[in-house]
Amino acid sequence: MNLVELKAKKVGELTKMAKEFRIEGASGMRKQELIFALLQAQTEQNGLIYGEGVLEILPDGFGFLRAPDYSYLPGPDDIYIS
Repeated sequence: MNLVELKAKKVGELTKMAKEFRIEGASGMRKQELIFALLQAQTEQNGLIYGEGVLEILPDGFGFLRAPDYSYLPGPDDIYIS
């Protein structure tokens, strides 16, 4: 499952996907909640999620994958990398 592709989908498409994954309460979720629930369900099934961006490594050794959606600045969709 690709995070960038999920972000590009409309809420109706995400809701349909969520129902296929048997995610409860999908029809009442906002887009961000649907994306998170879909990613969570996907990791429970086979553990693979694909994302893209620029890796910012902090002095402590961990980092975040920054997305172009926020001009590569810190944002709520950043992926934590340890």
